[in-house]
Amino acid sequence: MSKHRRARSRTLRTSRTPRAGRTRTSSPTSRRVALAATLGLLTFAAGWVYALDENAGGTAAQARADSRPPAADRAARDAPREAPREAPRDPLQGLTGISEQIRARIPAESRQLILVTGRARDSSESTATLYNRPAAGADWIRAASWPARNGAKGWSTERTYGDLTSPQGVFALTDAGGLLPKPPGTRLPYDKDASFVATGRGVNGESLAGSFDYVVAIDYNRRPGTSPLDPVKPEGERKGGNIWLHVDHDGPSQGCVGIPKAAMKQVLETLDPAAKPVIVMGPEGF
Repeated sequence: MSKHRRARSRTLRTSRTPRAGRTRTSSPTSRRVALAATLGLLTFAAGWVYALDENAGGTAAQARADSRPPAADRAARDAPREAPREAPRDPLQGLTGISEQIRARIPAESRQLILVTGRARDSSESTATLYNRPAAGADWIRAASWPARNGAKGWSTERTYGDLTSPQGVFALTDAGGLLPKPPGTRLPYDKDASFVATGRGVNGESLAGSFDYVVAIDYNRRPGTSPLDPVKPEGERKGGNIWLHVDHDGPSQGCVGIPKAAMKQVLETLDPAAKPVIVMGPEGF
């Protein structure tokens, strides 16, 4: 082969296009430009994410702050709470028509009470009400009520024999009796005696028949533990005595208290010496 042909062959091999699949090696300058661009993109993305996170955190904090009750409501909620106040105690313990002074004279151990309230100081018309209470010192509970009659001239704190007034105050009820046999269930000592017969006529001329069929002695100027017929008057004859709760005879009395016959039976069936029964009697508001 001639020199010219070999030279031409070398020239052709040198200028041949690179084969497919081969990568040309980039220059150092181009690599630095690419790295700088990548770092710029990463920095921009990080800033955008931080801005979004900060905005989201602020919104959540604001939402939490807005969900709290107003300061005034929080102060009211956090303030110490007062204990509930108890209802004021009734000074009369469930009774009506009497003063606190009279109520204070009722024995604390009494659990049965008959309250006789007169229409006025000089009136012979009144109301009798039976009360019970579950325990000594507790409030009274009304059980029954009836129309009643008292002394023809009303009430007196200084009663004297024959003045036609009923004694005002608080008195024990300890003994009973009558012309008729005691009702079933009677627990007070009961004296059945033929002497329980009223003589004469009432203050207004009415008949007294049957007035003493049932009697409960009121412990005014008498000896407790004896028959209502007992004549002894410990405080003297001048104050009078034999003041009873008995059957009403449709008229005023000389000093006793009269209630309907059925009411007298109920009273005898109810009163119990163990409950320390008392009668409280006088004009309205005494």
